[in-house]
Amino acid sequence: MGNPHSVDVVLLTLNSERKLKECVASIYQNVPVHQLIVVDGGSTDRTLEILEEFNLRHGNVKIVHDKGTRATARQKGIENVTSDWFIFVDSDVVLCKDWYRKAQTYVDEEVGAVWGIEVWSTLRNPKALRMFLVVTRKIFVLRGGTHDTLIRTQAIKNVKIPASLHVFEDAYIKDCIEQRGYRVVACYDPFCIHYRPKEVWTLRGSLSLIADALRCGSPSTLAKLILAYGFYTVYSMSQMLS
Repeated sequence: MGNPHSVDVVLLTLNSERKLKECVASIYQNVPVHQLIVVDGGSTDRTLEILEEFNLRHGNVKIVHDKGTRATARQKGIENVTSDWFIFVDSDVVLCKDWYRKAQTYVDEEVGAVWGIEVWSTLRNPKALRMFLVVTRKIFVLRGGTHDTLIRTQAIKNVKIPASLHVFEDAYIKDCIEQRGYRVVACYDPFCIHYRPKEVWTLRGSLSLIADALRCGSPSTLAKLILAYGFYTVYSMSQMLS
């Protein structure tokens, strides 16, 4: 696969031009990229044009297409991985400095994945930030996350993610890794800054996220997440008001 110390990066896109340049630049700056596997859901903005610019510069961008759910897109991304480890990165995040080097410090024979915490770009209040970090890490323990996640390819070999899981596909991936006897590590460093879209901070956007969770999440998981999501809801309301 070329450099044995390089890793594939799987990036899901759909009209992602808003933060895509910063996102991909942070990947190449902080990860030894073997190939950047982009699963595009049918973008009509400048997403593919931006990716072509990076391909001209680095020569290792591979674009595949999938107009299904996030589950089918992640499945297709996994199926194109050729490195021993790979990284899921969301298209609206920016990785911290030395992301890959920091993630590697948590890796041993028992580790199947390392998740760097996400930090919302709108967080400015120190008290809110401290509470957010605690709550977000607890949410990951319950349901997983793929904002910036290093994964051992062997730990999810031949995985078949149910196509209906447009949300909670991350929980399915995390459960699969743990069921195969590996540990999943959640850490505060490395991390990524998450630039959530403006529509999230609207009543309609918030209700849509809740509806997706109710439709795809198991009752037991949702029950455990009530308090944590309560914090998210209060914070989202404060963003709407501001």
